[in-house]
Amino acid sequence: MFSRRAAGCDAPAKTATVTLIQTPQRAIGLKAWVGFTAMSIGMFMAILDIQIVASSLPEIQAGLGIALNQLSWVQTAYLIAEVVAIPLTGWLTRVLSTRGAFLVSICGFAVASLACAASNSFWSLIPARVLQGFCGGALIPLVFSAIFLMFNGLGRNRATLVAGLFAMLAPTLGPAVGGFITDRFSWHWLFLINLPPGIIVAVLVAWAVDIDRPAWRSFRSVDLFALPLLAVFLGSLQLVLKEAPHRGWASPEALLLAGICVLFGSSFIRRSLRHPAPLIDLRAFLDRNFAIGCCFSFALGIGLYGAVYLLPVYLGLVRDYGPLAIGQIMMVTGAAQVLMAPVATFLERRVDVRLLLAAGYALFAVGLIGNGFMTFETDFWGLFWQQLVRGAAVMLCLLPSTALALSGFASECVPNASGLFNLMRNLGGAIGLALIDTMLEQRTPTHIASLVARLQAGDAAAARLVGLPTERFTGVPIGEVDEATRALVAPLVERAGLVAAFNDAWLLIGGLVACSLLLLLVRARSRR
Repeated sequence: MFSRRAAGCDAPAKTATVTLIQTPQRAIGLKAWVGFTAMSIGMFMAILDIQIVASSLPEIQAGLGIALNQLSWVQTAYLIAEVVAIPLTGWLTRVLSTRGAFLVSICGFAVASLACAASNSFWSLIPARVLQGFCGGALIPLVFSAIFLMFNGLGRNRATLVAGLFAMLAPTLGPAVGGFITDRFSWHWLFLINLPPGIIVAVLVAWAVDIDRPAWRSFRSVDLFALPLLAVFLGSLQLVLKEAPHRGWASPEALLLAGICVLFGSSFIRRSLRHPAPLIDLRAFLDRNFAIGCCFSFALGIGLYGAVYLLPVYLGLVRDYGPLAIGQIMMVTGAAQVLMAPVATFLERRVDVRLLLAAGYALFAVGLIGNGFMTFETDFWGLFWQQLVRGAAVMLCLLPSTALALSGFASECVPNASGLFNLMRNLGGAIGLALIDTMLEQRTPTHIASLVARLQAGDAAAARLVGLPTERFTGVPIGEVDEATRALVAPLVERAGLVAAFNDAWLLIGGLVACSLLLLLVRARSRR
């Protein structure tokens, strides 16, 4: 494995740790699996909620009369609260225990879902979405830390498989589930659907999960003054990544948010490194395997969230598909993930971690870059093999990177490390989406101008890209175009320019994922 430095938990500080009451060897049994599967379903609900709401925003807008310029806040409020909650799960686990933190989170998520469904205005929906995002965000790292607290050996590999499948399937199935609900029911059911499984999950976790004991004294012993610094830092980062692509990275709003982000982020990091009992133990990054695993997680976030964003937008804007049809096309990725999962688990125990990471991230990059050659006619079969490759690759990316990052920590230090590891994936996704939006905003007009010039020059290849008959395009300038023809051709040119910008975005995120393979050049020794 990659050479290792001392884990942050081992450094001489007074950070409180979780108090285990059982060892992983004792935890492997039917009851433990029931509890862990219930936790994974709760995590699945939280991740799924983001996607089904995103695919049904027009229905929510119509139902509540939300102004178009306010609509994106339905998602932004959730995402900001989620990204703040994820790194706090280590502290919440110490204070409440794993079971207590999960029960508070899943119950809060269910109550917030009910409040969202009962909303009658924009201003009543947003606070409910903030609570929902915070509680949903905490569920994700709690599940991944439970893998290393409850299981060992083959059981740990299987638990990683279960959690990985639930985590990766949710974004893929989200558009289909959201489309089905909005086609047959009202938008309220996008949130009410969380209540029955939420109650069942809470009951099962309360009965079956008993890993550690709460340490109430940790509530006051840690550096709580770092909490507002963290919240403003991550919140402003999320906002600048959302707004800058549309307003411009040099706009006053973007520069102000970036300044706030840098100020509060540097203050939080400095305080966390100096305080004897930090809210979040950043010294975990001194562990080289953990740092490299987090970099791979960051790259996975770029590719995973980028693909789940780009494909539905392309199918909706260019192919004019509805949410349900989009979801059905994207289920290819989900099917590939399910089929590859047992294979990845088998290989994870028998193949060097570096080879698995190389294969996984190389295949993932190929699946992303393969989408960078679409036309306005690309449909199910034109997207099939790329989805198949990406779906198979995701499990080869997730399992070894999770094991690489978290397996070297003592059990009591895993919750803190899990929160940071999952935060890196979300930050990768947020930064990837900002890059994609910037690419679409800036490259679309450029491609449109280029296509117009090529068409006026009589370029038959450009006419083919746009969808025009090629007989009139013989390499000779076509001269002036009348207004009627211009009005007929303009939408076709705009569509072709948008597709070209989509291709640029696919190539960008695929290239970034491919660059992550350079991490394998770090001096390493074999795990086996």
